[in-house]
Amino acid sequence: MFVETSEICDRQTLPSQNKSYSGFKTVADILAACVLMLLAAPIVAVLAVLVKLASPGPAFYSQTRLGLGGRPFQIWKLRTMFHNCEAITGPVWSGKNDQRITPIGRILRDTHLDELPQLWNVLRGEMSLVGPRPERPGIAQRIEAEVPGFGLRLLVKPGLTGLAQLRLPPDEDIADVPHKLAQDLYYLRHQSPLLDLLILISTAFHFIGAGCVCLSRMLLAGAAPSARQEIAQAEMANSASLHTNSLSLSISIAEPEFSGMLSELSVAA
Repeated sequence: MFVETSEICDRQTLPSQNKSYSGFKTVADILAACVLMLLAAPIVAVLAVLVKLASPGPAFYSQTRLGLGGRPFQIWKLRTMFHNCEAITGPVWSGKNDQRITPIGRILRDTHLDELPQLWNVLRGEMSLVGPRPERPGIAQRIEAEVPGFGLRLLVKPGLTGLAQLRLPPDEDIADVPHKLAQDLYYLRHQSPLLDLLILISTAFHFIGAGCVCLSRMLLAGAAPSARQEIAQAEMANSASLHTNSLSLSISIAEPEFSGMLSELSVAA
């Protein structure tokens, strides 16, 4: 089921939050974060070393994001871009082929392993396991000016995962926002233990699938070029080599004295 942009609504059309479920969800988030942090600690430590080795700069970085009720907090992530890459441009969205992303950062983003440190934010009560993704204040202000209703996402805690993150790719420009906003507002209207459980299960499958895709790419990286142009160049080189060897063999059989000339031409080329 795809939620259309008609789900965008005003505050009056949203149901009042279930306080009993909200309290239960907070306790469940904290308990789950404790367990997941213990399991993830060795993975995060290894990834932090890889990030440091891949490019200069800290392994972790923080950004100011908007939480429940618009209160700012510091979100923590493993660094996936070159250090201080926004020093000139300021806060901007990441594109599909963003040159600021490091090689190890690309893997971390594809598998969402860069977001594991946000379990600390869940433990602190600033985030939930499930909810809308928190946005940066500067970008949120620009979006709210063009997409009315964007601030309604702040009626619940932001989450590590959510309906919008699972169903749609990351935003690249303002045109992508209404579709994700519709998913977030649908979640606000219909959040329940069952919906949260289904989102968490879907996230686990998504995580496993993304990890398998990245592992497949890594295994093939040394065996074959990844870019189409590199493949085309490699195939052309192989074709030219086979043609040269075939020509050399046929000439050597028919006219032995031409073999030396062909060798000289190959060296000159």
